[in-house]
Amino acid sequence: MSKYHYTFANGNGLWVTSDIHLQHKNIIKYCSRPFETVDEMDEQIIKNWNEVVKKNDTVFIIGDVGFGNVDKLCEKIKRLNGKKILIVGNHDRDYLANETFTSLFEAIHEQVYIKVGDNKIYINHFPFTCFDGSYGGLSATWQLFGHCHSFPGSLGMDMDRLGHLFPTQYDVGMDNNHYIPVSFERIQEIISEQQQSLNLIRKC
Repeated sequence: MSKYHYTFANGNGLWVTSDIHLQHKNIIKYCSRPFETVDEMDEQIIKNWNEVVKKNDTVFIIGDVGFGNVDKLCEKIKRLNGKKILIVGNHDRDYLANETFTSLFEAIHEQVYIKVGDNKIYINHFPFTCFDGSYGGLSATWQLFGHCHSFPGSLGMDMDRLGHLFPTQYDVGMDNNHYIPVSFERIQEIISEQQQSLNLIRKC
């Protein structure tokens, strides 16, 4: 049996994001998000999302969709384009017993392995310092994660630990990606740039 939960011939129409935090007022303060109100934040994220994600695209949401009233949260999730697959984050668990919430996703997983063309990818809400396939050079398994809310200039408590990641790992969270889901093509470019940067450092 294949260990891959999903296999895609290519990355066309494939998106990944994390840590949307819809309806979470305090995330504006915690992560220095450039919004005055939670309604402004939610509306801008929905607008950004629907400008790039098409109705039949696939979006992996790697945890922490939102906060607060579940009925209002579900109405906002319904407005997001694409076929959504949820990888459970620490703030999603209270919603998993709600049938309306769970019905908004094509599937819900704790973690998944996917394959896109020749690229092997491990998806989990949390970053790992060791995972299956992490040691493999240019053919190593990638890991896409969220949770840490990293962004340029961030001083969060996880930033020092993130310095120990493999070049094949990337934080796809909203705060690290201009509040827009990240396309597979862009992730491929970022991982390649990170690998090249590490190779240059090793040659110095």
